[in-house]
Amino acid sequence: MDGILPLWKPRGWTSHDCVMKIRKIFKTKKVGHTGTLDPEVEGVLPICIGQATKIVPYLMDTKKVYIAEVQLGKTTETEDSYGEVVETAEVNSMPSLEQIDKVLQSFLGDTIQIPPMYSAVKVNGKKLYEYARANESVERPKRTIHIYSIDRLMVNEEDHSIKFQVTCSKGTYIRTLCVDIGKKLGFPAHMSFLERIKTGSFDKDGSYTFDDIHQAQEEDKLQKLLQPIVSGLNHLSQIEVDEYIKQKISYGQKLPMPDKIPESNPFLMMHQDELLAIYQLHEKNEHEIKPVRIFKAL
Repeated sequence: MDGILPLWKPRGWTSHDCVMKIRKIFKTKKVGHTGTLDPEVEGVLPICIGQATKIVPYLMDTKKVYIAEVQLGKTTETEDSYGEVVETAEVNSMPSLEQIDKVLQSFLGDTIQIPPMYSAVKVNGKKLYEYARANESVERPKRTIHIYSIDRLMVNEEDHSIKFQVTCSKGTYIRTLCVDIGKKLGFPAHMSFLERIKTGSFDKDGSYTFDDIHQAQEEDKLQKLLQPIVSGLNHLSQIEVDEYIKQKISYGQKLPMPDKIPESNPFLMMHQDELLAIYQLHEKNEHEIKPVRIFKAL
């Protein structure tokens, strides 16, 4: 079987746990996820199966949408509610809605983030959380992330929390965003809730729980849960080719630059709604395009 399974990852499972479970259910080793979610977080986790594993890097490069909650008054070593408290402050009164909205909107566009120590970002071949657990200090790399939209959903005066929805680029740490929001509001803070409701074109409403998957397995309908590979590549432009070019693509050949330069790079080569390959501009020859992924007929 080939396709993308829009999984609703349950709380308490690692992304790797989900991959291992899907491998057993679909009886294949060719399974990969498209963006790690922390064990305590539930949400949309597209799982690529069969030939769909070829597009994992491209699907990871899509926008993500989260519902998050920042709680003011304390920050933790892990920047969420599961770590040890490292700083506290009294929140005698919540910031006004105008203040909150102004701070949230200040994060729109490109933002520099420093990933949390308890994260899987690698420095010198070693994950940051490994340094943290060994009480070793290391300089964390700064990264540029992009916030497309961020909006307040609810403010809870009793527990000093602010729930918001954010659309962001890959590589964004919502835990760190929550801490930074707290700083701008004048308080230590941490992330107290997180749920990913959309990854690329896959959203919560169109995702399947493991209960749904088990039921489909019993009814021998697993294939019906899979979305076509091209559905994970909606953010890439497409070039329609004829039967002659289709044959060349099947052989993995380089091709002349098309008359109309594609808007994205890489881009999809299509023939009558069939995904043939992913191509990109040739770095050394401006008159050619070259294949980076070729798909067998499905």
